[in-house]
Amino acid sequence: MRKAAILSAVLLAAAAALPAALHAAPDAPAPAASAADPAMATALADPRRDKDRPRDAFRHPAETLAFFRIKPGMTVADYMPSSGWYTRILVPYLGDKGTYIGITAGTATATATGETRDRLAAFPAAFPAKAAGWTGVPEARIPAYTLDAIPAERKGTVDRVMIMREVHNMWPDGYLYNDLAGIRALLKDDGLLGIEEHRAKADAPASYTLGTMGYMREADVIALIEAHGFRLVAKSEVNANPKDTANWPDGVWTLPPVLSQKDKDRARYEAIGESDRMTLLFAKRP
Repeated sequence: MRKAAILSAVLLAAAAALPAALHAAPDAPAPAASAADPAMATALADPRRDKDRPRDAFRHPAETLAFFRIKPGMTVADYMPSSGWYTRILVPYLGDKGTYIGITAGTATATATGETRDRLAAFPAAFPAKAAGWTGVPEARIPAYTLDAIPAERKGTVDRVMIMREVHNMWPDGYLYNDLAGIRALLKDDGLLGIEEHRAKADAPASYTLGTMGYMREADVIALIEAHGFRLVAKSEVNANPKDTANWPDGVWTLPPVLSQKDKDRARYEAIGESDRMTLLFAKRP
């Protein structure tokens, strides 16, 4: 309880300081993919991505990764990579001189029990083989860790960490404090944390923005991340969708690709497309 009270106080202070932080970090356009980045063009065109490619129009992978300042040869950790949508881009894009790392919530600090805890514990052994199958790269080149069991030699070696549409799970499920501490430990002193998250309206009620509906207010996400040892350096609207009113009956899952309402108003939701998303870049604070 004491840690929760302290965190609440820190969040209030961070939220109060938010206008100044935003002033120091104006919206930054994400560079578009072009012939200047043939490695990205090659990665996006890989036949292994044939089933992924329809979502490129909503997820803007080239522009998003450029905004995160990710380049070939870097070491990049991907938080909860799930079915490997970004794995199939990043492994070939980072190239032979780069390293892609899969990371997931720590089992010792997670509030989850039973099947979820077992799945997290199995991740380091299971993920490299999956990623190798997705990319054709030997699994020995694709390490994976839970964030409470990072090898000492990995700490301070990562250029970028990505958290893609997971903060809304980390916050209510109790992973945020410990996992962001693990991410800080992974990052180099000049490392950056890139976050994409479903965006609620700025005046949305708390009942809709605590994570259970998938949407979070941008100001809340920034305050949470900054309260855990990071500093906002840039924002991008590359993944914005003004058609999304962010007030759906089943939250973000009402929209594609889930379409939780099934055939009810399906054409309407498909015309809207995927959710409106904030895209944020943070630096590790000393």
